Amino acid sequence: MSGSQSLTPIRFGTDGWRGVIADDFTEANAAAVVQAAATAWAEEAGGLARPLVVGYDTRFNSRTVAHLAADILAANGWRVLLADRPVPTPVVSYTVTVHGAAGGLVVTASHNPARFNGIKLKGPFGGSATPEFTGRVEAVLGRTPPRRSPGAGSGRVETVDLVPDYLERLRSLIAVDRRPARPLRIVGDALHGATDGLLKALVPAAWGEVRILHGTPDPLFGGLHPEPILPHLDELCAEVRASGADIGLAMDGDGDRLGAVTGEGRYVTPHEVLTLLVRHLVRVRGWRGDVAKGFAMGVQVDRLCARLGLTLHVTPIGFKHIAGLMQTRDILIGGEESGGMGFRDHLPERDGLLSALLVLEAVVASGSSLDALLRDLEAEAGAAAYRRRDYILPPDRGRTLVAALDAAPPERIGARPVTRRETLDGRKYWLGDGAWVLIRPSGTEPVLRVYVEAETAADVDQLHAAAEALVDRHTSR
Repeated sequence: MSGSQSLTPIRFGTDGWRGVIADDFTEANAAAVVQAAATAWAEEAGGLARPLVVGYDTRFNSRTVAHLAADILAANGWRVLLADRPVPTPVVSYTVTVHGAAGGLVVTASHNPARFNGIKLKGPFGGSATPEFTGRVEAVLGRTPPRRSPGAGSGRVETVDLVPDYLERLRSLIAVDRRPARPLRIVGDALHGATDGLLKALVPAAWGEVRILHGTPDPLFGGLHPEPILPHLDELCAEVRASGADIGLAMDGDGDRLGAVTGEGRYVTPHEVLTLLVRHLVRVRGWRGDVAKGFAMGVQVDRLCARLGLTLHVTPIGFKHIAGLMQTRDILIGGEESGGMGFRDHLPERDGLLSALLVLEAVVASGSSLDALLRDLEAEAGAAAYRRRDYILPPDRGRTLVAALDAAPPERIGARPVTRRETLDGRKYWLGDGAWVLIRPSGTEPVLRVYVEAETAADVDQLHAAAEALVDRHTSR
């Protein structure tokens, strides 16, 4: 492990390092990453006085790699607080802040398919480690062989139940005094990930009863893809309709993203969730502050912020960019297209469970339904249909595609002329009437993502077909 050549594939993406299990993600590579992080944390913290927090999700070998990581960190002189069970990533982030830790490490590949695993690093502020920090980790990879402790950490590793303090924190952030006209019927979907039954434990009894789908932790996620978007939530949509439930709420594999479904079985896009929560927090809670959104988010939140007089910030994709703003500006809420949202007075970090609770709070406070709230939103912020499509594409071909688009920018996508082009992250083409197409290679997996928003679902379908043809022209050469 001392040679750097074998470590060249290890690169941190939009949120951590991920790889295919037994191919890129091996215990040897994971050990090298942990050793490099131990070194970087020691340099950043100026010593080893503060602890580090280690957690893990339900993926194959996550527990083993987390225990390996704790041992390596202990061998480097760190005191380690190690989760006693799979936990959502925000649990680790919150624990970092509670204990004044130098940072945190989570063995997870977040929402990626079951064949992936990875490592997320957290800063002392409780959010994703900064690009500067992960750059330092990459710079020292392979310089020092991973250290191991005699006697399982020599007493420096403490196995801790991290969940109770986190649950109490979330309960303190919701308006539990509000009550619905009748108890809500809620279906939660854990997608076999780390949130398990935590939503059921968090929802106030007066709000309603929660029934959990896919609550059993499973390294293969029951054959599902643990990302809370369509088509992975088809079963949740069907269950909500069949059972007559009022709402469905799903979290991804490591619990930092939310997917929502209305009582009519309609999937609610993250763009709509963010805009709904801005309305709720400002108009019902009476809060003020700036709003941040990722580059792939839709236009409804822009229109609402303009109406409410709120400053809106647009960041590159990856919540770490929103987290950076949350540390320097008064950001009320920040959200990204993948369903991750963070809130003031909590963490500069995505939290799927808190997002779910606040959506429920908005429904309870309205005295109506999520479907009704969405109709009100459309009346105020305009209609907006949206869909993302993912294509398998190696990173080198993704870079070639972006270069080709820059060399010959499209003047039209389908029948619509391109009115404006943005290059903050990927290539975004504005087409009038709020419609846009974003073409962007993923920063965490060999995937090309094409995002489309327009007024109607039919418009979205047409633009996706045109965008696919555009991509095919440039990638089939």
